[in-house]
Amino acid sequence: MSDKHLHIVAFSIPYPANYGGVIDVYYKLKALHAAGIKIHLHCYQYDRPETTELDKYCESVNYYPRKTGLSAQISIKPYIVESRQSDSLLKNLLSYKYPILFEGLHSCFYLSRKELQGRTLIYRESNIEHDYYFSLFKAEKNPGRKAFFLIESLKLRIYQKQLKYASKMLVVSQTDRDYLALRFPGKEVIYLPSFHGNNKAACLPGKGDYVLYHGNLSVGENALAAEYLVKEVFNDLPVPLKIAGLNPSESLKNLVLQYKNIELVPNPPQAEMEALIKNAQINVLVTFQATGLKLKLLNTLFNGRWMLVNNEMLAGTGLDSLCEIAGSVSEMKNRVKLLFDTEFDQNQILTRTVLLQKRFSDETNVQKLIKEVW
Repeated sequence: MSDKHLHIVAFSIPYPANYGGVIDVYYKLKALHAAGIKIHLHCYQYDRPETTELDKYCESVNYYPRKTGLSAQISIKPYIVESRQSDSLLKNLLSYKYPILFEGLHSCFYLSRKELQGRTLIYRESNIEHDYYFSLFKAEKNPGRKAFFLIESLKLRIYQKQLKYASKMLVVSQTDRDYLALRFPGKEVIYLPSFHGNNKAACLPGKGDYVLYHGNLSVGENALAAEYLVKEVFNDLPVPLKIAGLNPSESLKNLVLQYKNIELVPNPPQAEMEALIKNAQINVLVTFQATGLKLKLLNTLFNGRWMLVNNEMLAGTGLDSLCEIAGSVSEMKNRVKLLFDTEFDQNQILTRTVLLQKRFSDETNVQKLIKEVW
């Protein structure tokens, strides 16, 4: 495959791979490189430094400044799209006429450019973005940010029409596939699970002595889920809960201090987070927004013991058989009490290994990706 080159336009620098969207991009790079594809990576830089790590997997890595500020916010285009444009990027995409993979709606500023029409232009979906931003609007408490998320959601709903210019779409869940296929009849919309970097189920048998919730706690949806678990589920359970993740708010810190059985672990290094996931007796994950594939769900199934979730966390993933599901507060309390005293054994690990390797193998899915691009 030495003659196969691919442009990938990423919304951010995909390293370190420590949250949802960049995890998919980073491990996709690794899988494509291992399959012999020559990658020309283009990424927007705004909150992460350049890194030599990406040079291991890419033929070239190009960085472009993100154009943040008021002018991007008052555009009719969504802020996440308007702020990601660069004349240098367009020039580079035109200079080498390889297929282009646009990572997320964020990166699609040039998807409709007439100079690129006739090329293979693939949209890689990670969320139905206007639904996601509407969920951020509902979860946000700050009035200014709340208004921003609502306006952005409306702009994204309108801008989604630009996807008609994509040659085809690769989506991360069956639910999202059905949604986009309905809105773009005649367009190829293909289910391709997220890349994640796990080669096999590495769960530990036995029992742990705490329950874990983890996520990027600076994201309103995740903060809302953490607050829900504290106030509604673990408020009167004699079970230790650890909440771990990036940049928790002061209000969440103060809330946790009110409960003796609940501990906050802010900004754990990656190795510590991995250990927290592996050693927990139960990993509990809830969401109030049912699009996309929550990569922390997939990663935790590969590495953790019991998995307790709500229905929204599983929408369109096909992972229901590997999780314990609770549809209400009382169900979640009862499941926590039951699972906390139930040993996680080798049979559970074997069941996970078989299903995860069958459907969520990076090695298998990269071959599907290559087939769709070429």
